[in-house]
Amino acid sequence: MRTHRFLRELEHDRIVNAIKAAESKTSGQIRVFLQRGKFEEDALERAQKKFFQLGMHKTRERNAILILVAPRMQKFAVVGDEGVHQKCGEQFWQELVEKMRQRFLREEFTDALVEGIESAGQLLARYFPKTGPSANELPDEIVEG
Repeated sequence: MRTHRFLRELEHDRIVNAIKAAESKTSGQIRVFLQRGKFEEDALERAQKKFFQLGMHKTRERNAILILVAPRMQKFAVVGDEGVHQKCGEQFWQELVEKMRQRFLREEFTDALVEGIESAGQLLARYFPKTGPSANELPDEIVEG
């Protein structure tokens, strides 16, 4: 799918609002990155590189999650920092990715991202609850590149 069609079909406000709602209950951080064009490595490798390029490993509790979508390649990946991964285990990631994959296959792009964000937010709230006023360490807007 062409990236511009994918972007046109996304409900950006709904996705950003899902990020804000999820982060309101946790000290964790969630970002969505939309990859333009093609790349050589697999989606998970690309997501791991973007995670570091976006400075997501610098959160105070190492509790950030990145959802990378590459519409043109019809691929996506979800990456969590070491603090998150230690708490949730591999099964959480597999279930999250499978739920999102089913939505993407039905071309329910916004729903796939919102469901992923909500699931990630629930996990973060369970293990990294908000304990008082905390700074939003990373922007909530969708990042494109």
